Amino acid sequence: MQILDHRHIFPHPSTAPDHGLLAIGGDLNVDRLLLAYRSGIFPWYSDGEPICWWSPDPRMVFDLSTEQPMRVSKSLRQSQRNRGYEIKENTCFTQVMLHCANVKRLHEDGTWINDDFIEAYSQLHQLGHAKSIEIFKDEKLVGGLYGIDLPEKGIFCGESMFTLATDASKIALLHLVNSLQEKNYKLIDAQIYNDHLDSLGAVEIDREVFLSYLS
Repeated sequence: MQILDHRHIFPHPSTAPDHGLLAIGGDLNVDRLLLAYRSGIFPWYSDGEPICWWSPDPRMVFDLSTEQPMRVSKSLRQSQRNRGYEIKENTCFTQVMLHCANVKRLHEDGTWINDDFIEAYSQLHQLGHAKSIEIFKDEKLVGGLYGIDLPEKGIFCGESMFTLATDASKIALLHLVNSLQEKNYKLIDAQIYNDHLDSLGAVEIDREVFLSYLS
């Protein structure tokens, strides 16, 4: 595991152990973050700890080359039709991040989405590299997601999602999936396995295969 300094250099992600911890240190400078995502690396750490950079094996993804990359239940289709949600893009990116930071997550205390994260990713958004999908109900933000967009690679790196109303985050994800498929994107990177992602249709692929999409 490498300790990073001021230089924007990462070890090759294939050198990380299976759990994925590749390097620590550095900062959340915009140029460093873009280099990380374009190399298959992402930051994830808790407040008060040094920044940790990860490239796990296997990698959790939504495979957009398949006919149905997301599992869509009958109840989700009903929510999509009947709940009166309005879908928007990139109208309140930082608010989406703040909501994601406040989500209570099973088996997790606190959040990795701290003030430094919010500042750095909001800068990425202003530069056109980070995007959000937002779900509104009666003009109130009730769900959404955000992530890093790599159009030159055909990959969207999903970071986090939240919901304050039934199926709102799932509808945001479904909108993203459909939109990216229309643009011939290859993958949505979901990073690390969890049961919720699995239930939505995400699959695990070897890190070597994931990195091949970025090369």
